[in-house]
Amino acid sequence: MAYSYDDQNIFARILRGEIPNQTVLESEHALAFRDIHPQAPEHVLVIPKGRYVTFDHFALEASAEEIVDFHRLAGQVCTLMGVQPGAGGLGYRTISNAGEHSAQEVPHYHVHILGGARWGRC
Repeated sequence: MAYSYDDQNIFARILRGEIPNQTVLESEHALAFRDIHPQAPEHVLVIPKGRYVTFDHFALEASAEEIVDFHRLAGQVCTLMGVQPGAGGLGYRTISNAGEHSAQEVPHYHVHILGGARWGRC
């Protein structure tokens, strides 16, 4: 599937250092930073450093190293946030929007990790 990546999207500009962010963690293939408009007491975005638009784009075209690194960094963010149910935390929600029908605002794959609040069922 062909995706067109916009090099001027806000996350691409953050990755190039053109826009500041509140970095939580960084790895070779991913960056985690605080959301500027948090929807929960803890709200961190995790983005790959590669040019991927949506989850399916990332899952189908990223290298195994990129995929593992991204998910490991997301797990480390959950540890830092103190939200892991297996470690005594009360849980978290992950959200990733893809395309027009999901109201994706930034055309760069990203996952929201939200914690510190009780969520309803999906």
